[in-house]
This record gives sequence, structure tokens and C-alpha cells, in this order.
Amino acid sequence: MILRYPPLGTAVSAVHSHARLAVFVRLPASYPRHASSSAHSPIGASNPEAYCSDLVRKHDYESYLVGQFFPQERQGGYYALKAFAVELATVQDNVSDVTIGRMRMQFWRDAIKGIQMNDAPRHPVALALADTMREHHLQSYYLKRIVDARDEELMTPMHMTSESLVSHAESTSSSLLYLQLALLNLSSDSTLSHAASHLGVAQTLTILLRALAFHAKHGRMVIPAEITAKHGVRQEEVFREGPTAKGIDEAVYEFATLANDHLLTARTTIEQEPRGDGRVPSIAMPVFLAGVPVANYLQRLEKANFNAFEPKLQLRDWKLPWHVWRGHYKRMF
Repeated sequence: MILRYPPLGTAVSAVHSHARLAVFVRLPASYPRHASSSAHSPIGASNPEAYCSDLVRKHDYESYLVGQFFPQERQGGYYALKAFAVELATVQDNVSDVTIGRMRMQFWRDAIKGIQMNDAPRHPVALALADTMREHHLQSYYLKRIVDARDEELMTPMHMTSESLVSHAESTSSSLLYLQLALLNLSSDSTLSHAASHLGVAQTLTILLRALAFHAKHGRMVIPAEITAKHGVRQEEVFREGPTAKGIDEAVYEFATLANDHLLTARTTIEQEPRGDGRVPSIAMPVFLAGVPVANYLQRLEKANFNAFEPKLQLRDWKLPWHVWRGHYKRMF
């Protein structure tokens, strides 16, 4: 007899309505990864915008799709922000030593300072960021916040509690969404910012779920210890046995429910906005298209009975471009 879990939407736990979240998270393991080699790219410093777009296309294809729906004059800025996120998110997997990783983080701290002083380093992503911040008057605070969170992740890659992981998501994924709202001159809209905060958390948790099999293969557990302990999960068994390890399916279900809670809260925040029509404002829709891949994966995971090790879940959904287009057309995520 196969155990079936109740639909994700049937039991939504309360999430903190005051949580402030920030955007980007570690990339799904199903996408290719590489060591940072920006300065040696043939389209690097000579064409930073093209470099960033190409980097995102290769390493975060879902975000590349979403970027096509940003206004043409904002796409360069969008890809600069996402390329910055890619650079930071891949550091941990591309260095053999924490000290080297922290040196990379310090490089980005110094780069942000240089950008503020109109002295950006000759690195294509830094140059593109400099152009974006100058043209669209973006604050460096959220960039620094992302770097600090990634640096801390190098030191303590495993989260003991869900609260700790949510805080990390607030400082990474949600921060990136805030920057995208600012790119569209929407940073002063509190409703959109609040919705983006929850969407950022949902995005982070979903990406970790997608990468669970990859990380388990390399001896890393991405689900917080308080959840795995609650369901009697032993990490060593997950690393050896994968989906047959005791309690891992229950832990995945609880983790997916937490992601879904935040996704639903983001939707509800916009739907209940008294000044709106229950849907995302057209001008803000490019930012909230990030929720389409999140919802798509959670639905696929539910169909797989919350077996995050299911091989089909590691493959890119060929229908995703259509889902993204439909979300943009309907102004829903």
C-alpha cells in the first residue's frame, strides 16, 4: 500500500506576516555549474550585459525565461542582478576550502564598495551591476545583505531550525526580489514588498527541495535538523539509501508544506489588497513570475507523492515556458 499525503493546499500553517524576506537561493543541482571565470570570457568586460544574460541562461534557465518579460530597457539590470546571485550561490560548490570561498565573498564586498565610489573592478558582473545601480538608483544595502548571508552559509551550511533557514532566505532570495521591485520603481509599495518577502522564502525552500538528491549524494542535508529529527530521519541513511530512508518522505512533505505556506501567503497578500483587482499589477508581474516555477515544482512533487528523489523531478519541465507566459498573461503566479 502506497502512502498518500493530503494535498499541499489543504493545510496551510500560519506564517509570520511581518517576516521580511530577501531573494536568491542556491541553484538547483540539475542545472550546470562552473567556477567563476568571468574575467576570461570572450564577452566579459567588453560586453558585461551580454555576459550576464548568458551566465543566467546557462545556470538559472528559469530566471532567464522570466527575464524575457521585463521591459526591454530593464532587462540588462535584471540579468545583472541575477548574474550576481549566480556568482554568489555557486561559490560554495566551486571552492575546495572555506577560506577561498570567503575570499570570493570579500571580493564582492570590495566590488560593491568600488561601485559606490564609481570604481568598479574589471569584472563583467561588477561592471553590469555598476551600470544598473547608477541608471536605476538601486541601494547597495541588499547586495551587501546577500553577500553577508552567503558568507555565513560557508561557515554554517546546515540549518538547525526552519526559522534559521527562513532568515537566510529573507537575506538572499527576498533581497533580490526587493531589488527587482526597485528596478521597476516599485520599492515603495508595501503590499508588493510583503508579498515578495514570502515569495522569496518559498523560492529558496523549493530550490533546496529540488537539490535534495544532489546534496544527499554529496553528504549534505538541506532540510533543517528540527524537521528531520521530528520524523526520525538519520542523515547517514538518507545519504546511503535516498528515498527509502526512514522518515525522509514525511520530512519532505513538511518542508514542502512550509514552502507552499509562504507561496500561498504571497498570493493572498496581493489578492486581499483593497486597491487592486485580486491579481498582480501588470507593472509588477515580471518580478512575481518567479513564483511560477515554484508552484510548478511543488505540484510536480505532490504528484510524485513527495519523493524528492524521483528522477523526473530533476529534469526541466518542457511546459514551463508556457506556464510562465500564461502567468504573465493572467497576472497570476
